Amino acid sequence: MSQQTNIAAQTAFAEAVVTGNLDALDEIVAPNSIDHDPAPGQAPGPEGFKAMFGELRAAFPDLHVEVEHLVATDDELAFAYTITGTQLGPLMGQPATGKNVSYRGMQISRFDSDGKLVERWGSSDELGMLHQLGLAEV
Repeated sequence: MSQQTNIAAQTAFAEAVVTGNLDALDEIVAPNSIDHDPAPGQAPGPEGFKAMFGELRAAFPDLHVEVEHLVATDDELAFAYTITGTQLGPLMGQPATGKNVSYRGMQISRFDSDGKLVERWGSSDELGMLHQLGLAEV
């Protein structure tokens, strides 16, 4: 696949997450995709991503992801991002705080010859996010 195809697939993934159209992930993520850094209890494939991002969007209905740096090859894409939002719903069993968060992360995605996500490695500053919400000590 080309760099542009991979960028388009990753852009469509981000759009699905930000808009809440998580069913679009069925067309973007391979059924047997592997997330090397899954959320607790995250299932493989599109269903796992839909559940994880569904919970995040329920907690942060104004969720926004800003890509700050992007590097692409013919089958992989790496990017740094900042996530912002207001916690208006429960998160990890904790009630809404009404507080705003801004935290950073990085991700590497690998795509197959059909332009579908087959592997993901990533890390977000979840402890920093929880600290901003008053739900964790740093």
